[in-house]
Amino acid sequence: MNITPPVFAKTDSIKFFRTLTKRVNDYFKENNIKKTGNWKLHLKTAVMFLLYLAPYFVILTLHLPWWAQLLLTIVMGVGMAGIGMNVMHDANHGSYSSKSWLNKIMGGSMYLLAGNVNNWQIQHNVLHHTYTNIHGHDEDLEAGRIIRFSKSAEWMKIHKFQHYYSVFLYGLLTFNWAITTDIKQMRRYIKRGLSYGEFQSPVKQWTVLVITKVIYISLWIVLPIAIGGISWWKVLLGFSVMHYVAGLILSIVFQLAHIVEETDNPLPNELGEMENTWAIHQLYTTANFAPKNRFVNWFTGGLNYQIEHHIFPNISHVHYKKISEIVKQTAQEHNLPYHEFRTMRGAIAAHFKHLKELGMKPVMN
Repeated sequence: MNITPPVFAKTDSIKFFRTLTKRVNDYFKENNIKKTGNWKLHLKTAVMFLLYLAPYFVILTLHLPWWAQLLLTIVMGVGMAGIGMNVMHDANHGSYSSKSWLNKIMGGSMYLLAGNVNNWQIQHNVLHHTYTNIHGHDEDLEAGRIIRFSKSAEWMKIHKFQHYYSVFLYGLLTFNWAITTDIKQMRRYIKRGLSYGEFQSPVKQWTVLVITKVIYISLWIVLPIAIGGISWWKVLLGFSVMHYVAGLILSIVFQLAHIVEETDNPLPNELGEMENTWAIHQLYTTANFAPKNRFVNWFTGGLNYQIEHHIFPNISHVHYKKISEIVKQTAQEHNLPYHEFRTMRGAIAAHFKHLKELGMKPVMN
């Protein structure tokens, strides 16, 4: 990753962001509603936690056949992804509630998903949301060397097959959170002095990381073996299945918004300057999908409206469908792109088609 961050253009000659912000603010004022979550989000929170935790307690308390336990771990994976997209995501953006303490509590659900709040806020809120799709700065474009997400990334022969094998690796996302990702990220972020808000002392950061990891492993691996009397290999299998399901869902949902042919991967010039302002940059680098699919919108926490989320991350996802009409109209009036796939199937096809294109050996000029 590059250390020196690029600088976005400061002058918006067409006044896109100013116009858009005023229109969106007027929408909330005229309808007398808050920008944060409402009862719909609170109800969905209960549903997602129920999907995640209820099967866990059923497995601990009832003697079920192995296949039933395995099915329940799949349900847990779905609930795990649901919490991540609907609860944790909004809360760590400060949009779940107008009460900061409630955002902090709900944001802490990240620890139940095997991650670390501080690391996630830096990687997602700071690096991804600021430097969206900029190679060397947006860590969402980094998948080691095994998947090539950008034309600026080094090409290897194995990438010719990445549109086949990538989907199998996507399921390892949260599993990696549990064992290696947080340690690598924390070491890297502390070294670079990165933070989201006030910088926390390294001792405090490492202490929180160690304690939460110990609690997590105790809850999901030690407890089922010690109290539930479940064989260790069944516990590890169920743990892996849960994480794989959650990782696969989360990875695919996030990839559809940025890793498609329609979105750009702009680079700064030799002076480290970007061509567009930050808000306009989001339009070029982000895409929506399945805007009329109610289930997709409900389950993914509005992440199918990624354009709205990237421009207004402080607004809860329960409002994205409504304000998307404003964003789309304003973008069109200013002759700016508004990338949108009509269906999720179309977005998935576009993603893997783009992976195939990125896997081809670059033509040398």
